[in-house]
Amino acid sequence: MKYRVFSRILVFSFLKSEFIQEVVYSSNPKKHNIFLMKPTTFLTILAMTSTFFSFGQNTNLGSFHHNEDIGNPAQKGGATYDSLSQTYALSSGGENIWGKRDEFNFVYDTIQGDFILTANFKFDGKGKNPHRKVGIMLRESTDADAAHVSAVLNGKGLTSLQWRTEKGGLMNDMENEIKATETGYNILQLERTGDTLIMRAAQFGKSLQVIGSYVPEFDSGFLGLFISAHDSSAVENAVAYNVRLNRPVPEDYNAGKRGDLGCRLETINIKTGKRTIIYESKNKFEAPNWMPDGKNLLINMQGSLFRIPISGGAFTQLNTGDKHNLNNDHGISFNGKMIAFSHNRPNLPGYGSTVYVMPISGGEPKMITPVTPSYFHGWAPDNETVAYVAIRKPSTTFNIYKKNIHSGKETALTNTKPDQHVDGCEYSPDGKYIYYNASASGNMQLWRMRPDGSSKEQLTFDKNRNWFPHISPDGKWIAYISFPPSIDLNDHPAYKRVTLNLMPADGGKAEVIAYLYGGQGTINVPSWSPDSKHFAFVSNWGKKSH
Repeated sequence: MKYRVFSRILVFSFLKSEFIQEVVYSSNPKKHNIFLMKPTTFLTILAMTSTFFSFGQNTNLGSFHHNEDIGNPAQKGGATYDSLSQTYALSSGGENIWGKRDEFNFVYDTIQGDFILTANFKFDGKGKNPHRKVGIMLRESTDADAAHVSAVLNGKGLTSLQWRTEKGGLMNDMENEIKATETGYNILQLERTGDTLIMRAAQFGKSLQVIGSYVPEFDSGFLGLFISAHDSSAVENAVAYNVRLNRPVPEDYNAGKRGDLGCRLETINIKTGKRTIIYESKNKFEAPNWMPDGKNLLINMQGSLFRIPISGGAFTQLNTGDKHNLNNDHGISFNGKMIAFSHNRPNLPGYGSTVYVMPISGGEPKMITPVTPSYFHGWAPDNETVAYVAIRKPSTTFNIYKKNIHSGKETALTNTKPDQHVDGCEYSPDGKYIYYNASASGNMQLWRMRPDGSSKEQLTFDKNRNWFPHISPDGKWIAYISFPPSIDLNDHPAYKRVTLNLMPADGGKAEVIAYLYGGQGTINVPSWSPDSKHFAFVSNWGKKSH
């Protein structure tokens, strides 16, 4: 497992004699993150403490542990990591990364097996040489003439996949390079799947495009970020942010049998695309809500709800009475006074998923849907009606329902066919629409309808599987998660390549604002900040053994 730039300190104390706290410094060095764990893990973690401390010694390299100038350039470079902005500052001299030997600065770590490394890059100023380089590299060794494969962005905006086949080999034009047909990319990604390395690139707001692929002759090596001045007398600078290293699992990965993957709790500025990690753990948590105060998030973890400050810090468990088997469907009423969630009752259809409501301050929940399965998804602006998906006989598939939390019968709003599915129902802030996702058109797309179920209107029309539309508090935007077409039509699994997309609430062109490894649990619930400027989500980072 790779550890963040900030120091990690394990502090142990008993909490109600049932849990032990792991305190982890967050992106704000004055704050702490607490993860609850069973006491049976205490001895194992205690034995690992010395390892954590040794990893924490290099506190300025973020996800990486090594930094050095390769090829002994005349002008020295370096790399630092700002834990507050979660940004890398890269600098380097160096003649080039080409020919028979290279000169550049490299911040890196050892790597084996499959990976996905993604980052945003930006050069600092005009620079001295327009062909300066920055990007992502997998290198067989730190020798100046080592074999390597590099995803490269140069100072003129040209983007390419470059490689040296073997140690001491010559890199020649056309023979060791695949050039992108477009320019101006600022997001690079290098993925290894099996024996193959794949480079993708994107301009902010657009989908990743495959630039090329290559099969190197080395299996393991060093992976990281690089910069070269392309001028032995100069030093060039760049920044890298949204740096995410993920360790994907096989397509048939079974979390129930092999364990869940590590998770990150993140927020994103929807205008700039800048992401911030608030908390990360090798254990599973899901589905963040932004609290009405704008200062805290609510997440589902171990069947309960926990509040954590957006700046990082101690978790506070929400009192949900005797309900401690919550799934990842929960949401806060428009007036900020109530919370609804789904809790699984034993030995009932559909895992016994039942919708409950209670005051946001906590208390004894009130059952709303005695018939199961019922999965909560949205409040109406009247703060008295909830929308949810449920299966009701004689139907064998999910439909959207609404119900007043005080009295009355539930009302069906859709009538799906046996091979269709609906999910993610959520009211617009003005109450004029319910947004949802449905496969009625033959693909999982975003829809909306009037609150009485009339005037159903499809909003997206692409090839991807689009799920969980969330409407911004100002009513202007839809944030949603998009799965690739290879995913089953009516499924939304975890641990997949997905994107977080943004589009106008009335429909129109969608933009990609984040590239994730995630899926189920990423944005199942409303996740907007009260000011409509940020969005919260959960991403996965990889195998527990990593």
